[in-house]
Amino acid sequence: MGEIKNVCVYCGSSSRVDEAYKTAAIRIGELIAKEGWGVVYGGGRVGLMGLVADSALKSNGEVVGIIPSHIKDREVQHEELTELVVVETMHVRKQMMVDRSQAFVILPGGLGTLDELFELLTWKQLGLHDKPIVIVNMNGYWDEMLKAIKHIANQGFMRSEDMNMFLIVESVEEVAAALKKAPSEKFDPTTKWI
Repeated sequence: MGEIKNVCVYCGSSSRVDEAYKTAAIRIGELIAKEGWGVVYGGGRVGLMGLVADSALKSNGEVVGIIPSHIKDREVQHEELTELVVVETMHVRKQMMVDRSQAFVILPGGLGTLDELFELLTWKQLGLHDKPIVIVNMNGYWDEMLKAIKHIANQGFMRSEDMNMFLIVESVEEVAAALKKAPSEKFDPTTKWI
């Protein structure tokens, strides 16, 4: 993995969540901008996604949103970004978000956030990228998911060392340091089947 220029943030698009999650979204946007990194995210103006974008922009950061046309048509896109890319499908969106980022941060979110996280982990396991992934497990939000991943490893459906594909922090204040110290080795996909 090379130098970090852009950090992709995955998080929820809901606003009906605890204030602590909203505060974390605001803080991560500020912290990424303070580090001189850009934000890549899903392009929405709602929920935690919108708060990340707004706070990064207010902190003089660059923000690239990538949104599928079927979501843009619902008029939830953010209109004040550094760049808004409209794509045709969710698949293109997810690929472009990965391609335009050198690191990933997972905040609390819903099914879409889970989908994106598991795709990132699968691609890393297959050697398709070597970029750091940091999961922000604030207030134990991801505890049950992390237990499920450990269970998968304990049952032999993934290697126990694949638990090292990501780092876990408990607050957004720990994210920058975690990204900087994240291991950069590329996983050998042939070991997945051995």
